[in-house]
Amino acid sequence: MRTFSHPVHVAAINFLNPAPLMWDFEHPPLAAKLAERYQLHYTLPSLCADELLAGRADLGLIPIASLTPSLAIVPGCTIASLGHVRSIQLIVKAPLTLEQVRTVAADNASRSSRAYAEILFRRFLRTSPAFLTQPADPVTMLRNADAALLIGDPALLALESRSQIEAAVGPCQWFDLANEWRTRTGLPWVAAVWAVRPESLAQSHVTASTLIDDLIRSRDHGLAHTDDLVAEWVPRIALPAETIHHYLTANIHYTLTPECIRTIEVFREYAAGEGILPSLPSLHFV
Repeated sequence: MRTFSHPVHVAAINFLNPAPLMWDFEHPPLAAKLAERYQLHYTLPSLCADELLAGRADLGLIPIASLTPSLAIVPGCTIASLGHVRSIQLIVKAPLTLEQVRTVAADNASRSSRAYAEILFRRFLRTSPAFLTQPADPVTMLRNADAALLIGDPALLALESRSQIEAAVGPCQWFDLANEWRTRTGLPWVAAVWAVRPESLAQSHVTASTLIDDLIRSRDHGLAHTDDLVAEWVPRIALPAETIHHYLTANIHYTLTPECIRTIEVFREYAAGEGILPSLPSLHFV
């Protein structure tokens, strides 16, 4: 059996949406084999890139806002949406319109989602509300700001608790950020990609083709085990089984298509043009 002197250190995300991507890493029969060449730990999406750039991780599922020229995108997999994603919600207190929002409370879990929101306001609405960093508690957020930006599992849970939230803070408008992006650009919404420090592959003796094949195979096996994932996540998150199933099969898109790559390019162009993110002149791939 081949051994690897330096396993690839992987920064992963313990949210519902990447669960299919992680299937082989977390389930037999391939988990033991993959553990020979990959060492996993879980963190927030916004911290994955920090760990990559600091050299504490070699591979990470990172927000597209965190891509830098020193990181290479691994082809094949993504976390994206072709319509409504549900897990990125911009909640605005009525009777305010989007154009009237002056303050947005946002947690720090994803740089990309916040950048998408800032692009929406600055480029498309020509406004510039202040963003306040707060824990992902929609009621507290909406008491402190005109709008709340929720991502990931907290956004899904907020949709399930919409009536209770509005009972506490009053009527609200709920905007799906992926749909807002697609409506204005005609492109998919893309949240995250696998990115790697290219030099780390040589140190681990994992080839680029092996890395790509491992990640794509894990995704495909995960999507083939959607019912099993639903059963695993029902005890972990207060959502109905049918909601989790629909989310994994209809809301999230897991293939990095040419359209998704174009989204990354346009997103970074818009974000740089509005002074939200540094310029990223070109994308690098493994």
